[in-house]
Amino acid sequence: MKTSKAAKRPPIHMIDSEAECLSNLALAVEERLPDVSELLLGEISRAVLHKRERMPVDTVTMHSHIGFADEASDREYRCQLVFPKDADIAENRISILTPVGAGLIGLKPGQSILWPDREGRKRTLTVRTVERAD
Repeated sequence: MKTSKAAKRPPIHMIDSEAECLSNLALAVEERLPDVSELLLGEISRAVLHKRERMPVDTVTMHSHIGFADEASDREYRCQLVFPKDADIAENRISILTPVGAGLIGLKPGQSILWPDREGRKRTLTVRTVERAD
């Protein structure tokens, strides 16, 4: 059996103020979106936190534009990671409160993560490019 390089979750980095905001958001939707809330809180708890000015520029943060591959569908995607109120799939703006959004936060180009989709199937997401919006 082939072992995916994404089987072990890669190290991730987050901006400290965003981590706090995202924790509050995840807790606020815990009853309505328990799975995504749990996934996001788990990622926040294992992240290395940085002040905004010290955050590596090639790291997915809120409002980043991300190119990534979904190995299950063999497709490449480009999106912007946003807060729920700004989400618009037609404009390729995905919410942090989606499984994909929660999985991409904190990753860098070349990193992959084995992550559940909305149906609970595991998918390997690989970040190709990151353009930070700050």
